[in-house]
Amino acid sequence: MNLLKKNYPDAHCALNFNNPFQLMIATILSAQCTDERVNIVTKDLFKNYKKPSDLADEDVEVIETAIRSTGFYKNKAKNIKANCQILKDKYNNQIPQTLDELVALPGIGRKTANVVLGNAFGIATGVVVDTHVTRLANRFGWVKIQDAVKIEQKLNTMFDQSEWIMLSHYLISHGRAICKARSPDCENCFLATRCPRKGLR
Repeated sequence: MNLLKKNYPDAHCALNFNNPFQLMIATILSAQCTDERVNIVTKDLFKNYKKPSDLADEDVEVIETAIRSTGFYKNKAKNIKANCQILKDKYNNQIPQTLDELVALPGIGRKTANVVLGNAFGIATGVVVDTHVTRLANRFGWVKIQDAVKIEQKLNTMFDQSEWIMLSHYLISHGRAICKARSPDCENCFLATRCPRKGLR
């Protein structure tokens, strides 16, 4: 953890957002899509939709068109509209700050809930597990599984709760810079002497 922190002092959430609502929408859109593409889409999206009720009152077809390039746009648009309708009716356009309330919303799983709570509210409910975290956790020998929920549970026991939010940012940064899926740069990795390189030849 200390080496990751030292080498990635600027690690942070790669999604652009100014409030919890924007982060929630951006994270929903990030499923099977790059953060770079999501940031392009949300730049215009957030100019037109300032709060949940704005999306709740919009035609789903219009939302589909606005987010089409993020992929799986029909399902995402349906979830976003239904999600925002609940936020409008039940939560007065506010984003709830508990894991149970968030995962009950359409389109929100544990990963998205952990992202929103950790990065928008500073509430550490669990380590965010994406493809980078899954890959590195297995290569480091921390886990031997691909199930995101089980990986989260394991990492939660390995690290102090105060480290949960930043741990995922450090791992994601390392996964993008060095420990890539197809061609990890092990020769130039500052963790080379400590990494068992599980799953690598």
